[in-house]
Amino acid sequence: MAPIDTATLKKSDLPIIWILGGPGSGKGTLCDKIVAKYGFTHVSTGDLLREEVQSGSERGTEAANIMKEGGLVPTEFVLTLLAEKLIKELPNSKGFLIDGYPREKSQGELFEKNIAPANLIIYLEADDSVMVQRLLGRAKTSGRSDDNEETIKKRLQTFHDNNTPIIEAFATKTKKINAIQTPDEVFLETETVIDNILSFK
Repeated sequence: MAPIDTATLKKSDLPIIWILGGPGSGKGTLCDKIVAKYGFTHVSTGDLLREEVQSGSERGTEAANIMKEGGLVPTEFVLTLLAEKLIKELPNSKGFLIDGYPREKSQGELFEKNIAPANLIIYLEADDSVMVQRLLGRAKTSGRSDDNEETIKKRLQTFHDNNTPIIEAFATKTKKINAIQTPDEVFLETETVIDNILSFK
């Protein structure tokens, strides 16, 4: 896949924030609140992949086939979708929230090398027991087949195995926020952190 020219993105100096947290930590809720206050563009890698698959494009078909076989879509593929989306939204955006990426350290390193450095990483930290209860509560209404206790525990283990090296590698720009608080309390802490990076820009 040909590299995308991200020079305009780097020159724009718009903040790029990664939102990390386990399943059930409240990433979606927090992103909604940040978008409402700061006008940032919320970019979900899951949504980008689904849109590409639904578009019926050649690469969407390729991605669908990989996922059907239970495989992981290559990092380069996801990076290309991310780069295209950020460049497309650039004229109307005040900043970017990247949700669901990176899922492992190498993805984060490639993002910074090929797209642009992240200004801030917000890690929503919550005990596994809390996330399990939240997801089981969601399962009652979502109908998602992967919201059962055994699957949730496996998902959490995978998350920790991959997330811990990211937090360690990017420790200097990572802010941990206690996700067991109410959504409003989580947002209050997040506002302070975001206002801090904006004041330096």
